[in-house]
Amino acid sequence: MRFPRIKPEHAPHRLDDGTIRLGGAMYGIASEIRDTDGWAWSALALMDGTRPPTAIAAELCAAFATLTPDDAHGIVTTLLSSGHVEDAVPAPCAELSEREQERYRRNREFFRWVDLTPREHGWEPQVRLKSARVLVLGLGGTGSHAAWSLAAAGVGRLHLVDPDVVELSNLNRQILYTEADVGRPKTEAALERLRRVNSDIEITGEQAAVDGPEHLARLVGGFHALALCADRPREPYGIQTWANRVCAAAGIPWVSGGYNGPLVSVGVFGPGGPCFECVRAGIPPQPGDGYAWPGVTGASAGLSGQLVAHDVLTLVTGLARTPPGYFHGLTLLDPDAHVYARYPARNECEICC
Repeated sequence: MRFPRIKPEHAPHRLDDGTIRLGGAMYGIASEIRDTDGWAWSALALMDGTRPPTAIAAELCAAFATLTPDDAHGIVTTLLSSGHVEDAVPAPCAELSEREQERYRRNREFFRWVDLTPREHGWEPQVRLKSARVLVLGLGGTGSHAAWSLAAAGVGRLHLVDPDVVELSNLNRQILYTEADVGRPKTEAALERLRRVNSDIEITGEQAAVDGPEHLARLVGGFHALALCADRPREPYGIQTWANRVCAAAGIPWVSGGYNGPLVSVGVFGPGGPCFECVRAGIPPQPGDGYAWPGVTGASAGLSGQLVAHDVLTLVTGLARTPPGYFHGLTLLDPDAHVYARYPARNECEICC
């Protein structure tokens, strides 16, 4: 890092006991530093983007007579590796064109905020998105929002699969379609719309219903992640179970989302965490499990789809802070009822063992 500075969103705050807080606890990326001697606080003040690390260490030594050069170097190195610091003069990014950098610059601002890995130029997560291949299965309320968000974010290749045609009753929540699309295959209308959203990526599709795990295995081949937004056939032993087993065999992560009235929930699964069947086994049965409750608005469908897209993005960029193997979400009528469920792998599970 040539000219380090504290990321503006991570501005440090010092408590009365000398503890330094960086990142903001409410964002889930906070760090605390015990700094009774004031060395770290002084080093952070020097990280204003005008000095190289060697100069910061030298000025730190000059300010504190008891601080050795090795200790000063260690303090600076630790802060540089914390993820709360960036280069004021980032290296150029050869992998993205000027057009792509203009299109995705707001993505970059988000990623550099939440990314605690030191980077050369901050575009590294976007470069991963550009090379990513994601399969979106289901283009209804959840899937239409997820597909739009993934396309807009710059996923390099999307493949869309859905068996249905657009119906008038879909239009209260399915963002990709208009009245003129009623009667058209959803994949056809979605491809047309999304290619107009982002012509810089590859988007393909097919009108098909997944009829078994073998079919799903053929579909996921060559993809980096699955966004499962279809709900047929239903559990038990339905399409989520198929995805659990097929994606485990392929070694790829998958995200599944949906809604039951005001309850919006998303599951995140993949290598490194307990599988869907283990986590699902630990959740007590809920009213409406296994049924297609018709109550949904554009807002509730949109939340489920956007959460699916967000989780897919964190997985393919490597920015996921929680290992796979959990459900999360919210209940729209109760702001205190945050959904989070994670259960350990069962001893007899052939997928997790």
